[in-house]
Amino acid sequence: MNDISTIFKEKKLKLTPQRIAVYKYLKSTHEHPSAETIYKAIQSDYPTMSLATVYKALKTLAEVHLIQELNVGEGNFRYDANSSSHPHIQCLSCGKVDDIMGITFDNLNKDVSSHTDYDVISNKLYFYGICKDCKDKA
Repeated sequence: MNDISTIFKEKKLKLTPQRIAVYKYLKSTHEHPSAETIYKAIQSDYPTMSLATVYKALKTLAEVHLIQELNVGEGNFRYDANSSSHPHIQCLSCGKVDDIMGITFDNLNKDVSSHTDYDVISNKLYFYGICKDCKDKA
């Protein structure tokens, strides 16, 4: 939790119990929950916290690069406490989202820059398929 305290101090942001609760929940899971899922999970410990507060906390945490906001095309965002650059894969059957670790796309930004007039700063890559659990059920 020292990293969040340090970053919030450096950015001169208030570190509220709600922001800490949202961040702790995200750090405790390898799933990529939506704001609604996070809200439901921490509601019993923070009964006065609103869904709007969860959204605001997530927005702030993403702005200071402590979490990633993922848009996997479902109409709502998912969130990932692993803020390092890495691709994700989503199951088209059950909707589960997983990290893909060990694959780097370092040259991709350079390749895109060399084929366009852009200085590429970052990228987000999403893959889609059917997870093992869903394949086994079929």
